[in-house]
Amino acid sequence: MVAHGSAFPVAKLALNNSVPPILMASLRMGIVLLILIPFWKFEIPKKKYLKSLVIFSVSMGVLVYVFMNLSLFHSSIISPIILGSQLAIPFGIIASAFILNENISRNKWFLIFSSFLGILIIFFDPKLTDNFLGLFYASLMALFFGLAQVYSRQLKDLSTSLINASTGLFGFVILLIISFFIEGETIINIKLINSNSWLLISYQAILVSLCAHLLMFYLYKFYTVGKIFPFYSLFPIFGILLSFLIFGEVPSFLFIIGGIIVISSVVLLHKIS
Repeated sequence: MVAHGSAFPVAKLALNNSVPPILMASLRMGIVLLILIPFWKFEIPKKKYLKSLVIFSVSMGVLVYVFMNLSLFHSSIISPIILGSQLAIPFGIIASAFILNENISRNKWFLIFSSFLGILIIFFDPKLTDNFLGLFYASLMALFFGLAQVYSRQLKDLSTSLINASTGLFGFVILLIISFFIEGETIINIKLINSNSWLLISYQAILVSLCAHLLMFYLYKFYTVGKIFPFYSLFPIFGILLSFLIFGEVPSFLFIIGGIIVISSVVLLHKIS
C-alpha cells in the first residue's frame, strides 16, 4: 500500500518536469512490458480468457493510467485526487455484483453510499475551485480501476506475468498512439525527458505497476474482490503524508471530514465482507 500511495506524488513530480501525461503513461507501461518479456515468453491464453484479458488490459493499462495522469496534470493540489481514487472501492464492489454475481448486502450499499457522500463533501472545498476537471478524471480512473480488478478475478488461472505483460503491451502501444495524435512530437518529447524524470517513471513502473500490482493480483487468486479491495483504502494515508512532505499540502477541514467518512466506510466494508 506504501507503493500505491507514493504513485500520485511521484507522478506529479514527473509531470512538473514537463513530461506529457499520456506519453508518461505509455512509457510507464513500456518499461513494464520490457521487464516482463522474458517471463511472458509470448504465451497466448486460451480463448475463454481472451475477452476478460483484453477488457482488463485496456481498463488497467490504458484507461486507469491515462486518467490518473490527466487528473494530476489538471490539479494544483493532489491530496483530493488521491482520496478521490478511493471511489474505485465502491465501483469495484458494485461491478463485482453484476459481473461475478457477488452479493451486496443492505449494509454494504449503505457504506458504498456513504463513501460517495464523503467524496461529495470534498467537492465543496473552496480550495478545489480550479480542480474540478482533475477530480472528474480521478473519478474515471477509479471507475476503470474497479472494473479492472473485478475482471482480474476471471483471470485467476493465468500467470501474473502474462496478465501484466498483456497490460503493458496494450498500455504502451495504445497510449503511444494516443500521445502521438493528441500531444504530438513524440520523439522530441521523449528526447527532452531528463534523467530525474526517467527515474520517477521507472519507479512508477517497477515498484507500483509491477511489485505492488503483482502482489494484489496474486491475492485475487485466493480471495474475493470484496475481501481484498478494501485494503486499497489504506494507501491514501501514505499518499497524503507524502503530498504534505513534498508539496506542503495541508488538508482543509472539509477534506478531513470527507476523508474520515470515505476511509471509515471502506474499512467497514472490509469488516462485513
